[in-house]
Amino acid sequence: MKGVILAGGKATRLRPLTWVTNKHLLPVYNKPMIYYPLEALAGAGIKDVLIITNPDHAGHFINLLRSGSDFGLKITYEIQDSAGGIPHAIALSEGFSGGKKLLVLLGDNIFKHNLKKAVSDFESQVAGAKVFAKRMATESRQYGVIELNESGKVVSIEEKPASPKSDLAQTGIYMYDNMVFETIRKLKPSARGELEVSELNQIYVDEGTMTCEIMEDWWVDAGTSFDELLRANAIVASEMKKLQLTEGVKK
Repeated sequence: MKGVILAGGKATRLRPLTWVTNKHLLPVYNKPMIYYPLEALAGAGIKDVLIITNPDHAGHFINLLRSGSDFGLKITYEIQDSAGGIPHAIALSEGFSGGKKLLVLLGDNIFKHNLKKAVSDFESQVAGAKVFAKRMATESRQYGVIELNESGKVVSIEEKPASPKSDLAQTGIYMYDNMVFETIRKLKPSARGELEVSELNQIYVDEGTMTCEIMEDWWVDAGTSFDELLRANAIVASEMKKLQLTEGVKK
């Protein structure tokens, strides 16, 4: 399996910070935001990673990350010239994928959830896709909401519904089989002129090949607002201090 990090966009909600650089390069405690999805992929056993970004700050990523060897990764870069939605960005990874399955992360998703077992399980899955959910009670309506039946099968994913059918918010973590590119070619732009990931995922739901893993630990969509960026900083700072205390006790 190969990894894809989507790190484009204009991030207008984080201006003026994003007038000078890409939001995925903003600091979250002691590291740039992009480090966290890279570390998540490395921890899952992924070796080859494609970072997809826009042309404005592509050089910033290259100067910072270079070949990816500091993470034990081989990083490739791809430019998304214009905003076309998440499926449009994923489609740019077709040549990179080499027919292998993909683990796709939105670059502003920061979480404490080891993806290694999920990667292993999905590698064994013949076909289909997987989404990752976080229980968020009333806040789930701000995201795609995943509905599961009694056996844990995904029966629907609704984008920002007024009346959510569950408290399971869809996170920006996805796994796709090598048919995802053919599936994306079937999509049509929405009213806002972009391809929608909710429509891509719904095709897999309709086929009965969509699975879901519920994340038990913390997750932050750090690039959506100043409040979420601040929350990400606070959580990571707390985690780092706990780790430092633990290491101090061991010594």
